[in-house]
Amino acid sequence: MTRTHKIANLLAVGLPFLALIVALITLWNRYVTWTDIGIMVVMYLLTATGITVGFHRLFTHRSFQAPRPVRVTFAALGSMAVEGPLAYWVADHRSHHQHSDQEGDPHSPHVGHGDGLGGALAGLWHAHTGWLFSKEGQSDARRYARDILRDRDLLRISKAFPWFVAASLAIPALAGFVLTQSLIGALTGFLWGGLVRIFFVHHVTWSINSVCHYFGRRRFATDDHSRNNIWLALPSLGEAWHHNHHAFPTSASHGLKWYEIDLSALMIRGMARIGLASDVVVISPERQASMQRKREEAQQPEQPLREAA
Repeated sequence: MTRTHKIANLLAVGLPFLALIVALITLWNRYVTWTDIGIMVVMYLLTATGITVGFHRLFTHRSFQAPRPVRVTFAALGSMAVEGPLAYWVADHRSHHQHSDQEGDPHSPHVGHGDGLGGALAGLWHAHTGWLFSKEGQSDARRYARDILRDRDLLRISKAFPWFVAASLAIPALAGFVLTQSLIGALTGFLWGGLVRIFFVHHVTWSINSVCHYFGRRRFATDDHSRNNIWLALPSLGEAWHHNHHAFPTSASHGLKWYEIDLSALMIRGMARIGLASDVVVISPERQASMQRKREEAQQPEQPLREAA
């Protein structure tokens, strides 16, 4: 990684964290308003959906198809989550799936971090944040994201990433000014809807890399350590059913049981009903049952051979 890339990532990690501290102070002193919270929630939902529905399910795994205006919109919203340019995000994630929890995985918590508690903590740190300073954006986009590079509109959006970062901060500030008619409102909109919102989007996304490869439940036969984590399901908009996703990467829905709430999948279904999504990938119950049986069979102890009489 270049020094400039590392500094940019340091700012992307550090500034939202410092902003959170400032925001908690303003909250303690009751300087925050419901307008600020509303701007933050709306910006969170828009940009997190840009990642979950757009960058992840639409562009990386092609779990559904969408008209060009919808694709461009999701590419823009995902870019405003400030997790890197579209082409490099897609390349890193496809590389993660190809080498999941093996050598070559850019953010596995299980590879090359040592044994014991120290190794586990080092692995979790790497998967959550550390990889941003060593592996992020290093997967070959010409190999892993050729479809993005060949799409003129998507490539243009990917290259314009710094402008979308600026818009991600300017829009909540402008909304705060318009709704309160004050510069203070613009400042608090920038703080809560901009930097604090980026902090939450980042750490929820990064928790899928770290927490959901260490803590949770499994029910399918996969060759990695992916887990389903119920506590992250709502804030991640369904991404925390991560083991399901690794079992069936192209599925538009990560929540495969009725009780596995997946807000991103609900959005895709709604889009399909009004003609904004098509060719939605659905995993049949039979295929799910087959994968579950494979895991159950693998867990059964081998029966000793009976000696011939």
